[in-house]
Amino acid sequence: MSRVYNFSAGPAVLPEEVLREAAEEMLDYKGCGMSVMEMSHRSKMYQTIINEAEADLRDLMGIPDNYKVLFLQGGASQQFAMIPMNFFKNGVGDYIVTGQWAKKAYQEAKLFGTANAVASSADKTFSYIPDCSDLPISENADYVYICENNTIYGTKFKTLPNTKGKTLIADVSSCFLSEPVDVTKYGMIYGGVQKNIGPAGVVIAIIREDLITEDVLPGTPTMLRYKTHADNGSMYNTPPAYGIYICGKVFKWLKKRGGLEAMKEYNEKKAAILYDFLDQSKMFKGTVVKEDRSLMNVPFVTGDDELDALFVKESKAAGFENLKGHRSVGGMRASIYNAMPIEGVEALVAFMKDFEEKHSK
Repeated sequence: MSRVYNFSAGPAVLPEEVLREAAEEMLDYKGCGMSVMEMSHRSKMYQTIINEAEADLRDLMGIPDNYKVLFLQGGASQQFAMIPMNFFKNGVGDYIVTGQWAKKAYQEAKLFGTANAVASSADKTFSYIPDCSDLPISENADYVYICENNTIYGTKFKTLPNTKGKTLIADVSSCFLSEPVDVTKYGMIYGGVQKNIGPAGVVIAIIREDLITEDVLPGTPTMLRYKTHADNGSMYNTPPAYGIYICGKVFKWLKKRGGLEAMKEYNEKKAAILYDFLDQSKMFKGTVVKEDRSLMNVPFVTGDDELDALFVKESKAAGFENLKGHRSVGGMRASIYNAMPIEGVEALVAFMKDFEEKHSK
């Protein structure tokens, strides 16, 4: 069986090289006679794996020394609660709502205090990023929150919001490591790894040290305090050990490819192939305003639900997996993360051209 082109939004495609390497090490990691999956997280060998993973990530992103790197569990969705629990001092968070995940984070924060939606693109089905140059930021806001790349709707912040001096927190789940990033612009940058970095089950949180304190909301469980994980090197309890090991391999793969500058160039080239086709197609249309398009998630439609369904069916038969759009919006979506080869996008466009010729009225 040959591998398909997997356009899933997450869990998503991983570099073949990484999968092969992991397969080779599955029964015996570096001569220790066991799999990383069976290894004690308290062993010297595993400590080396997690240390190397953190060092490589710091290197890739240029993470300053005054930021902690935490490997956590519970998905990005658990962070929706952890963020207010840990960072609410005045009990106020300002949220920019640009899609379903930002909306869920905003709703979750309301359980713990005041959450303000200071901007939203809900009026046009989240098909654009609102102007964030002069927002009504609350004077007593503890932070301003964004979801930087919107997996479902295919939008991306190209310019970070003007937070008027307030701490910026960003969920970068679906654009993590797709391009260079200035970590110092954020108080916290975090994401689930299952889209662009590794297998489901790991969340990476990069948090400025001064934000990690004992001063959390009363009743915050031990496991939901960032300090618990920061003080214990992400080893307070058993971490998602195997997932972290795969992430570490992906970091090395990225470094070998030339780091995040090289990845950005590659991702722009890949995305242009698909967007250029969508812009000239008579059948298929992209759903996002040009200037806010994501390099990672490309939603598109034909404008006819039956034709969309036929496209999804025929594309699957042709070896293109997971092109169906999110259940909340329909249509199609191609997620073209770091590990999607350019050949996959070229093959998809060739298939779309054939489909258009065959089904044009």
